[in-house]
Amino acid sequence: MVDLPRLVIAAPASGHGKTTVATGLMAALRAAGHTVSGHKVGPDYIDPGYHALATGRPGRNLDAHLVGEHLLAPLLLAGARGADLAVIEGVMGLYDGRIGGDGFASTAHVAAVTGSPVVLVVDVSHASRSIAAVVQGMVAYGPELDVAGVILNKAGSARHAEEVCRALAPTGVPVLGVLHRDERLAVPSRHLGLVPAAERQDAAAGLERLAARIAAKVDLRRIVALARRASPIGALPWSAAEVCPPPSALRPVVAVAGGRAFTFRYSETEELLRAAGCEVVPFDPLTDPGLPDGVCGVYLGGGFPEVHAGELSANSALREAVGHAAGRGVPIVAECAGLLYLSRALDGEPMVGVLESETRMSPRLTLGYREAAAPRDTLLAGAGDRVTGHEFHRTVAGPGAGRDAAWVVDGSPEGFSVRPRGAPTVHASYLHTHWAGHPAMARRFAAAVHRHALGARHPANSTSGVIDQYSGKM
Repeated sequence: MVDLPRLVIAAPASGHGKTTVATGLMAALRAAGHTVSGHKVGPDYIDPGYHALATGRPGRNLDAHLVGEHLLAPLLLAGARGADLAVIEGVMGLYDGRIGGDGFASTAHVAAVTGSPVVLVVDVSHASRSIAAVVQGMVAYGPELDVAGVILNKAGSARHAEEVCRALAPTGVPVLGVLHRDERLAVPSRHLGLVPAAERQDAAAGLERLAARIAAKVDLRRIVALARRASPIGALPWSAAEVCPPPSALRPVVAVAGGRAFTFRYSETEELLRAAGCEVVPFDPLTDPGLPDGVCGVYLGGGFPEVHAGELSANSALREAVGHAAGRGVPIVAECAGLLYLSRALDGEPMVGVLESETRMSPRLTLGYREAAAPRDTLLAGAGDRVTGHEFHRTVAGPGAGRDAAWVVDGSPEGFSVRPRGAPTVHASYLHTHWAGHPAMARRFAAAVHRHALGARHPANSTSGVIDQYSGKM
């Protein structure tokens, strides 16, 4: 059993201010002397970036669809190792989860599995006494949950807030704080939601203002007391080393894309690669003139290359380096933004050109959980292996002549599995996956990276058979 003070920040629906309050709480609690671990329910990458800025620790995700219900508590404990308090930001409304899943992967689901008290954030800007009915309904709908308090957001005046508080009194749900309207605390948005913290020069200053406001208007002592009433967790922390040991004694370099255009990846991805004996080296496709020295693998995660297409295209030296690496058989994984970068062109701007497909912005949002299967052996999966993932983009990719599909998603081929030298060494797809939930993907990629490093040193070394066995099946 592990003692971890914790609470979930939830809301009746999207738009009530969960991210603002959760991130501000993390920063305010840190300023008050706590070591805070930030977590996000769902697959979202942007909010954990703000959590990392607020806590000074990696932001983490808790998503039952991506990793399985059984890993929610272990991943929470692993992410919170060394912290004295965990704050978990919910997703959408408290009870909203996977469509057709009866609340599976919802905030309520994660709160119940992890035994975490829930604090509701409620936008009161368009109601007063009716807020009590909303809160009471949220409590009654999930009697298994511990709804420990409510924070009122966007109150119009002191008189307005007092009216809401009087109405809430009979419900027994305590009001932990009242935040009044303040447009200066709003986070800018664009076509896929909030602008990532890594792209905003003013993010740190804005967070400092937010933390001060939260500290002044929310009862932090009561927040901490509520978090401490959470029961011990009967699970062991997740360990990357246990599921992804190194397949050889080599330390091959894996270049991981970062910078303003590539901000989306789960913290556990790099942890798994390091556990598998890889040296993770970041690079910025916007500014770096080449890949890191000795590169034996490349990971291109998600982000916003469509916003920076001109700058990415202008860095022709790096585009050529990535294309050359693919031609040499360097294993390359590309998720969503990575697929766009490897395409021939993005909105008419030349990209790397490893994929013959051209990509472009689309007015249609593609969003949702997915289940996928590998149609044949690929860099990340064996034929028939199944994984869970999600898609979130406003771009489309044209066909790629002569390229195998990376996945079959809901019965349709998706993405590209490229074989520059006969073996599948490029895997490009819109599908985002969480490798903690599917560690065989990490093992398979790491095995390919070690094989490439081994081949560069000793082309005929028989150790490759051991590495092949290590990659295994899912």
